[in-house]
Amino acid sequence: MSTPITVEIWSDIACPWCYIGKRRFEQGLAAFDGRDDVTVTYRSYELAPDTPTDFDGSEVDFLVGHKGMSPAQVEQMLDEMTQLAAVEGLAYDFDALHHTNTRLAHRALHLARTVGCQRELAERLFAAYFTEGRHLGRPEELADLAAEVGLDRASVLEALAGDEFVAEVDADIAQARAHGISGVPFFVLDGRYGISGAQPAAAFTSALEQVVADRRDSPTPA
Repeated sequence: MSTPITVEIWSDIACPWCYIGKRRFEQGLAAFDGRDDVTVTYRSYELAPDTPTDFDGSEVDFLVGHKGMSPAQVEQMLDEMTQLAAVEGLAYDFDALHHTNTRLAHRALHLARTVGCQRELAERLFAAYFTEGRHLGRPEELADLAAEVGLDRASVLEALAGDEFVAEVDADIAQARAHGISGVPFFVLDGRYGISGAQPAAAFTSALEQVVADRRDSPTPA
């Protein structure tokens, strides 16, 4: 293809379905013959923007208050989510999870995009949050994780100490509203095709193949 297929993924680091959706999308992309001609960008979305940096309580406590469910219902939901994640090779540990505000993490992802390692940082942050119990509301923690995938630690701390990439995060959230996105993960292919939720891998492969077919039928004018 002369022009790469773009895939924009609206997600939140604190969204368990987003990590599962990431895995399924990657599997679907791997099965797509044109996978080398696909560019992926992670866009910001905040599921609970009013969450404090240091939430005082467990993930069960947070969801009881946020969703209005009983503790027993939340525990059952988290058990089911853990089992779903395990199918994708992900070891969720909700007992260790530190619920926090994710705006700093989104800003770090925008910084990573400018140096070409956004996908690597997204993977690292998801793993740190859901499987390792790392606190992603702290600049020092984010800087450590970013350094692991090739960013300069001091540059990350400097960016997060100021207001760098605040506007970019806000722009992503505004664009989500314009697209009518009310939940994540949400995938936009080639700027035209929307896929909502953590669909099976085959659905992503099929959608990418449809983009190629539609391009062939309706080539862009010179």
